[in-house]
Amino acid sequence: MKKIAIVTGANGGMGYEEAKEALLQGYHTIMACYCPSKSEARRQQMIEETGCSDVEILGLDLSNLQSVRNFADQIKAKFDHIDVLMNNAGTLETGLHTTVDGLERTVSVNYVGPYLLTRLLLPLMSKGSRIVNMSSCTYMLGKLQFPEFFHKGRKGFWQRILVYSNTKLAITLFTLDLAKRVKGQGVTVNAADPGVVNTKIIHLQNTIIDPLADVFFRPLIRTPRQGADTAIRLMFDKEKEGQTGTFCRSNKIVKLGDRYVHHKQMQTLWDETEKIVQKFLA
Repeated sequence: MKKIAIVTGANGGMGYEEAKEALLQGYHTIMACYCPSKSEARRQQMIEETGCSDVEILGLDLSNLQSVRNFADQIKAKFDHIDVLMNNAGTLETGLHTTVDGLERTVSVNYVGPYLLTRLLLPLMSKGSRIVNMSSCTYMLGKLQFPEFFHKGRKGFWQRILVYSNTKLAITLFTLDLAKRVKGQGVTVNAADPGVVNTKIIHLQNTIIDPLADVFFRPLIRTPRQGADTAIRLMFDKEKEGQTGTFCRSNKIVKLGDRYVHHKQMQTLWDETEKIVQKFLA
């Protein structure tokens, strides 16, 4: 039986590397991309670099929950199982943007969209299936305030790094929570911290600082392949089989403090998110 891997944001830096590795590992690889037409060149590049053509593109807009539902419906119509789901796609918005669902866009793309996608695809997963969520060390700056988190990203004024951090705290808590909920099914759920990676997401939108950073900073930080390495190992390494509910950085498990493992808002986060996605789960 052919193994199936789905990678969101697979046309970008780390997502491309994760999808490429899935293809090399012999998986039928699905590149879940925001703009399929603009991603075809990347698919062709992947085929040329690997010599494998078992890869397809499907449209997925994580800032639109109906799009997430439509994507999941397509997957269910085509496949009866999923072996790997890599929730890689992310955004660092430059301003407050509200989605059609009334969500702050960073929150939708980085957390609510992946949450809904995972919940929709779980019925296709069984013992041995792996879910990997892309997190970040910025989760430590995160603070969840309801209901502001969903609609503004945070309470008070909008600030891109703090909103981003809040989404990374949310996806980390989702990882820990879901791992416990599906452990009996043999499905593993882990989070990967890529470190500081040279991707398009790292920009201050400053006409002076950004060009200087391109010259002096970017050459010193991790390449997309280096940033993706921890996630790739969680996706495919045999030694990771059965490992679940962990937060990993540089291919090592990071011991999270009790304030995160037993976060006082973990259940509230789940319940409030369920309310938002309920009609798309029906």
